[in-house]
Amino acid sequence: MIFHKIISTSLGIGYIGKGAGTYASIFTCLLWYFFQTGEYEPKLAPVLITLLLTMQGVKSANEVEVLWGKDHNRVVIDEVAGMCITLLFVPVEIKYIVAGLVLFRFFDIVKPLGIRKLEKWPGGWGVMADDVLAGIYANIVLQIIIFFNIF
Repeated sequence: MIFHKIISTSLGIGYIGKGAGTYASIFTCLLWYFFQTGEYEPKLAPVLITLLLTMQGVKSANEVEVLWGKDHNRVVIDEVAGMCITLLFVPVEIKYIVAGLVLFRFFDIVKPLGIRKLEKWPGGWGVMADDVLAGIYANIVLQIIIFFNIF
């Protein structure tokens, strides 16, 4: 169970309390930047890591739900996975990472366009699915920003 607590809280970030999802998203952006600086070519590693984080997030969220209840605020692995999805196939530049962070948090907090409905899915799937969709929406908007060279 300790493994699932560590994963679901993203190495303990979830224990921060209020704003833990934002802190987990910022932490993810920092890691993304420092591990991929200068890279733009779509590579397999970021995709595989994102996929593995998402699948492990479903499992760990299922396990800790027994202890903490449905989608407890300590569980922030969903924000990490959603942030990774937001940044997939995006140039690793600070301006795009910050824009991705703002877009992802917007979609994650406001939950428009069917995102809120996914929270109702059972167990870890409901925990992860809304953030996955928020990440997809944020990535689409970010790709449009990049395509039209808005900044």
